Amino acid sequence: MGCLSLFVSLSAISPAIALELRVALLTGQDKLVVGSSTPAKVVNGQGTSVGTLPALEGFFAQSTPGAVTYFGQRAWQLSVEPSAGGFVYIKDRWYRGQVRLVTTAQGIAVINEIDLEDYLAGVIGKEMPRTWPQEALKAQAVAARSFALYRRSKQKNPLYDLVNTTKDQVYGGIEGEAESTRSAVRTTAGQILAYQGQVIEALFHANSGGHTENSEQVFSGVIPYLRGVPDFDQTAPNFQWSIDFSQAQLKEQLPGLGNILTMTPQETTAHGRVKMIKLVGDQGTKIMKGREFRQKLKLKSTLFQVAPHSDLMASQSPSVPGKPTGFTIQGRGHGHGLGMSQWGALALAQQGKTYQQILQHYYQNTTLQKPQ
Repeated sequence: MGCLSLFVSLSAISPAIALELRVALLTGQDKLVVGSSTPAKVVNGQGTSVGTLPALEGFFAQSTPGAVTYFGQRAWQLSVEPSAGGFVYIKDRWYRGQVRLVTTAQGIAVINEIDLEDYLAGVIGKEMPRTWPQEALKAQAVAARSFALYRRSKQKNPLYDLVNTTKDQVYGGIEGEAESTRSAVRTTAGQILAYQGQVIEALFHANSGGHTENSEQVFSGVIPYLRGVPDFDQTAPNFQWSIDFSQAQLKEQLPGLGNILTMTPQETTAHGRVKMIKLVGDQGTKIMKGREFRQKLKLKSTLFQVAPHSDLMASQSPSVPGKPTGFTIQGRGHGHGLGMSQWGALALAQQGKTYQQILQHYYQNTTLQKPQ
């Protein structure tokens, strides 16, 4: 399927016209079990049926030089197409739609071909607790639909449109579904957020720590619909957090600096997120981007402050400067801080706000487009 233009016509996302996504479930696989809940056709890359898979029986798909071997067939690509609305079994999960097994230089790539709305029902329950109010779940449905269509339009990989991890959106197949998530998708069917007629990259995160951020403070470039706004996430479990690091842990995760003497933010956003941080060790000095520092230490966000642990015996001697035995990093929020805060959406829903009001708060200058 070709890439979707950024100019998304409403008819293109109308529930009357199915839109299929190609979601990469796994890549680089040598061997895995694949099955179907109902009898399924096995189809080769030329679209020819080469066998019928029995229901509820798993078979190994194996990577062989230049081909995939599965159910006695060998081809560069084999698809499993369940009958009567059946599900496909991959490793330990069930998925709607059909699955393609494609040979690549790294091994088998497993691609789930699924209707957009079915995909969303499996995303929402992985990205947001399915017991949350419907207005929060509906806001998540519209954001996730917009995000998926935007990313699909930008994808350069010829095999798939999206991956099933936080690199795009977490998708767990049927495991992520519930009646609440299916209802949120049905009642917002086809709806997207648009800016100047274009579907937006509706980024979202767990919670911001009190205030979301402007796009240019986190990634490069001003995005008019990703503006910092007050958040309502004070009840989030990660509204405040603290992590202690010993010198041994820091040496492992920040090699080449020796014992860390100081960790000093050099540049922060207006709301306190660390953009650059200077690390001084007894064997070297390094300036890192806040995002890289967060990734290295597996911090929940870049909204943090650093405090050293003192060596009390050394610090009591005025002639011997105390060297930190470690550091405490205290922070707020969980995620990059752009777009919709999920815990903030929960609070707004609990206050009686509609999903439209939630979306307008977090995605400034956008319009909610509905299918005609």
